[in-house]
Order: sequence, then C-alpha cells, then structure tokens
Amino acid sequence: MTGTERGPHERMVFSAAQLIRRDGVGATGMREVAAHADAPRGSLQHYFPGGKEQLVNEAVAWAGRYAGRRVARFMAGLAEPTPGRLFAAMVRQWTDEYETAGSLSGCPVAAATVDCASAHASTREAAAAAFTAWRAPVAEALTGMGVPAERAGPLATLMISSLEGAIIMARAEGGVRPLETVARELGPLLDVAAPH
Repeated sequence: MTGTERGPHERMVFSAAQLIRRDGVGATGMREVAAHADAPRGSLQHYFPGGKEQLVNEAVAWAGRYAGRRVARFMAGLAEPTPGRLFAAMVRQWTDEYETAGSLSGCPVAAATVDCASAHASTREAAAAAFTAWRAPVAEALTGMGVPAERAGPLATLMISSLEGAIIMARAEGGVRPLETVARELGPLLDVAAPH
C-alpha cells in the first residue's frame, strides 16, 4: 500500500510509528503525528478516541505486523536460506538504513516498551503482541530450514532480542559496529541449529 492509498487513520498510525522510532513516545505528540500524516487535526479524536495511548498501541501493532511480513521478503531474497543468513538479512535492513540516511532510528516497539510499558498495561500488551507477531514468522522460517520446532521459538527470541540490543547500541555509538558484530558472531551459532 503506497502512502496515497492509505486513509487518514492508516497514515496517522504509520506516521506515529515513524516518529516514535525516531524520537520516542514522549517526544511524539498528536499534533506532530497529524502534521506528518498530512491529516486534519480534528481527525485524531475521531480515529483515536482513546488518545495518544491508543495511537501508540496501534503504531506498535503495525510495527509488529510489518516486521513479521519482512521475514517472508528476507527469505525470498535468499538463494540458499540458512538461519544465519536470515539473521544477516534482518540486520542488513538496519545497516542499509544507516548507509542511506547517515543515522539510525530505533524500533517503535522497543521505544514504546521502554517509554511506557510500565505505565500503561495496554501498551505493554500491545508490545508483547507485536513481538509475537514478529517472532512467529521467524520461528516458522527456522522450522522451514530444518530447525527442530522446540528450538525455533527460542532461537527466534534470541535473534530478535540480539537485533534489538544491537540497534540500541548502534544508536548510542552512532554507527553500525554493534549490528555488524552481532550478525557475524550469532550467524554461525544459528546455523548449527539447522541440519546441513
């Protein structure tokens, strides 16, 4: 769906996710979201009667679904899929962003978790559901590569948590070294889980 095909609600959810990943939840205001989405400010109350908390939760849910859908695209781009190559593709999305933009935004799910999951149960639940929406396709891809089902879920958790930690460290350092390190070091360990 291109930006022109999105209605005001979808544009605001997408914009909220983009602003949250760049600035965090606290610095992302409803007015900024409406302006970024090129949506009338009056539509905020119409589409998000639960206010900012509802908007954040919907942005987090969108981000989880987006990350989950990316897994299939990563797999389709691998001539010879292995768990390590899948993880490298997941990491490459972020290193490519840095190379293109010269900076790195974070993950909206992680930002919402850090900023407000302890204050809002609904945001904690939205973040947990978003990570599940991402973890499930990763685990499914791993089982498709021969990883035993009982290991696929834990390895998917390891992959996502390693990636999220590396993103945070890369933002702190202002470079991609942590991302490159985690891809290089974790890849061979992941590949051991799949039969050769």
